[in-house]
Amino acid sequence: MAKQTSEPDGRRDIDIREITEAELPAWGQALDIGFMRPGDPGTLEVRRAFFEPARSIGAFDGDRCVGTFRSFATELTMPGGGVLTADAISNVTVTATHRRRGLLSRMMEHDLAAAAARGDAVAILVAAEYNIYGRFGFGPATRCGGLEIDLTRAGGLRPVPGQDAGRIDLASMAEVRKLAPGLFDRYRRTQPGAIERREVNWRIRTGELRGPHSDWTEPFAAVHRDADGQVTGMLTYAVDSTWDGKRPDCTLTVRDHFALDRATAAALWRYAFSVDWVRRLVVRNIAPDDPLPLLLNDPRAARATADSDDFMWLRVLDPVAAFGSRTYGAPGRIVFEVADPAGYAEGRWALETAADGSGICTRTADPADLALGVGALGSLLLGGETVPRLAAAGLVAELVPAAAARADLTLRTPFRPWCPDMF
Repeated sequence: MAKQTSEPDGRRDIDIREITEAELPAWGQALDIGFMRPGDPGTLEVRRAFFEPARSIGAFDGDRCVGTFRSFATELTMPGGGVLTADAISNVTVTATHRRRGLLSRMMEHDLAAAAARGDAVAILVAAEYNIYGRFGFGPATRCGGLEIDLTRAGGLRPVPGQDAGRIDLASMAEVRKLAPGLFDRYRRTQPGAIERREVNWRIRTGELRGPHSDWTEPFAAVHRDADGQVTGMLTYAVDSTWDGKRPDCTLTVRDHFALDRATAAALWRYAFSVDWVRRLVVRNIAPDDPLPLLLNDPRAARATADSDDFMWLRVLDPVAAFGSRTYGAPGRIVFEVADPAGYAEGRWALETAADGSGICTRTADPADLALGVGALGSLLLGGETVPRLAAAGLVAELVPAAAARADLTLRTPFRPWCPDMF
């Protein structure tokens, strides 16, 4: 039986409840209205592919759906290669006629309580607006950003250590559906901040499943195999057809690039630089520490695009499980005093780390070294933010001299986290 709550909003009761599949069309219409885009019943097939009854929530004013909220379980890769089950939140809207009535707060409270009861250590989301989700305990944990590379100026890629003895072949979308899931599953376990891609995600990425308003066009796919014939990387891309008179002036736009090792990654970039007629290469979303610019003979040919921003936000629900699942850069002991109005991470926590990179987090009554809110705690978990920077911004209070620098040595990671996927 669906759970529901109701309380007066000044005119009538509004129910917050888990929707049934029969309510999915009305829920989807409210989602389109909330995102201010034209609705189309043809998108119902896509929504059914993502639908999970216990994790799709609606706010109902009588029979009318006026708020939407969906979550799903996903594995989140932690520094060191461990994984956590995360409560991934998506499709959050409130109809304009029903804002400022606490509907988002009630849907969020419903979902976070369910996530904590399941034992999820963290919740994650992509924030459409910066000022909304901090009040629910989320903090920005990864960044996204793109590159635009002038290939005529770049002068190609430098030779890199480690001779690549593999080969690259083009693949059909049917081959991508067969090869990519297992390859990406191996790759995302090497990339802190990455999440799973389920079967439905690959169906959409390869055009097998799409709504009528989808702007999907079939990309090219290049697959890298090593000397033993094992698939070690994949690149998907599109090339526009732009000409300046009889001079080609085309742009290659990378949709996906992932590899199991640096030699494969460089080989796939080298292939992209060699495609005929291409004068510019655009990567819409690339890891913040990706070495691609440094592989160029002229790194200044790579310029950041204007859409660099925060991306995945993270909310800690269980500090013991969350901080016990990653590795650390230095041995030591730090005690955090965490403020969490919702209570999930409230209290004083000791993080003890060993020389082998392992760490445990336990509740303690010892004096705190640092004081911070649960949102700042979420920003630090994956290593995407530094303690001294948060302290300089007033988001972390240093209660013991030099504690921020000491904690930073422990929490900092060799490469910043990155989430390749919108969700």
